[in-house]
Amino acid sequence: MQTTFDPWRSGVAAVAVSMSAGASPAFLQAQQERRLRELLRAAEQGSAHHRRVFKGFDLERVRLNELPVSHKAELMHDFASWVTDPALQLDELRRFIAQPANIARAFLGRYTVWESSGSTGEPAVFIQDASAMGVYDALEAFRRPVLRPLQSWLDPWGLGERLAFVGATGGHFASTVSVERLRQLQPGLSHRLRGLSFLQPMDALCGELDEFQPTSLATYPSAAVLLAEAQRAGRLHLRLREVWTGGESLSATARAFVGRTFGCPVSQSYGASEFLSLAFECRHGTLHLNSDWAILEPVDARGRAVPLGHPGTTTLLTNLANHVQPLIRYDLGDRVTLLPTPCACGSHLPAIEVWGRDDDTLVLTRGRGKGVVKVVPLAVSTVLEEAGLFDFQLVQRTATELLLNTGLQGEAAQPALAAASAQLQAFLHQQGARGVHIRCSSDTPAICGRSGKIQRVIACGA
Repeated sequence: MQTTFDPWRSGVAAVAVSMSAGASPAFLQAQQERRLRELLRAAEQGSAHHRRVFKGFDLERVRLNELPVSHKAELMHDFASWVTDPALQLDELRRFIAQPANIARAFLGRYTVWESSGSTGEPAVFIQDASAMGVYDALEAFRRPVLRPLQSWLDPWGLGERLAFVGATGGHFASTVSVERLRQLQPGLSHRLRGLSFLQPMDALCGELDEFQPTSLATYPSAAVLLAEAQRAGRLHLRLREVWTGGESLSATARAFVGRTFGCPVSQSYGASEFLSLAFECRHGTLHLNSDWAILEPVDARGRAVPLGHPGTTTLLTNLANHVQPLIRYDLGDRVTLLPTPCACGSHLPAIEVWGRDDDTLVLTRGRGKGVVKVVPLAVSTVLEEAGLFDFQLVQRTATELLLNTGLQGEAAQPALAAASAQLQAFLHQQGARGVHIRCSSDTPAICGRSGKIQRVIACGA
């Protein structure tokens, strides 16, 4: 088999996840504690990096918040010492993910690999073994809410379903790898599961969606809104039964607009490259953290825990499922609030609120009175990252003027900006935008968005 899958380990994970869904707080806490100790022992045994970090700590008694915080740049710099399998070499991994044909293929025959989008700087490479993938699969299968209970009775095998994922389909990103992996694991579903690129012009995307006619749509909130606008304008003709969103903040207004337009329920989930399935919504629309497999610590700017009900400046993640690439008190960069009161749904999994990305959709002119073209912010980020620019902020001044800023300084800044702006200009032209001018600036302080995170795409004064 080309992709990572172990029936036995997946079965064990499925039993563990299903048994814990309605468990008591004490049971969930015990599971979390047991898995934490197993992770710490595995990290100490297999990772030279963590042996240095853990020096002087009694790993059987230490409290998690007593351990140091880890950061992506530090871990990637020390990659060979970080991972617990010496066969995992960063140069070989980067060559592997540079080839689109390798998406969802097992690296070394036993690892699933994806990269982060680079939203907080240089992209990282993440490796999952069959055990970790079994946990993610089980969480998706047993914790994801059923939006249409009656349909699950009428069509328990989902034979009448067609799922379209709209995103950056050409890269080794977690969502793209997951969709392709599912296609490989279940060939019978391949004709009913399709990934569509949001980098293509909107009319072309609408044409592909109309031809495929999905019953379910999975995408980012900003893309869902643009597709809903196309549906209302008569440029898209879908009969959706459900919409799944993630990767960005989903506002109540956006949820209501998309739901009304397509006439179906809209749900959001919360995940990351570092842990694929962190939280799902319950029937009350509350996100519940999968705390038996992941620990989130909202902290302030000095790394101190914040009270329940208060958002942290950032959030620390401990991934209890992945022993190959241990993530222990890893600075995730997201702002999360652990809610102090239990959810009315009755679940004892912690209720959380997440401030995700809040980048803006660009609204640019088509020229000669032909109206405007709207561009999804994640598509813009993908184009600039593919051009090699990860430290950037794009600010829209008018319908025809963009300012591309970077924190890079010195001789490296101008060539990087020139290459990125040229690629962005070509992409926007392909989308239908005309007469757009891109000015470049280096060593420029970034502007924070409403969530307090760095906002990468800002539309102001358009």
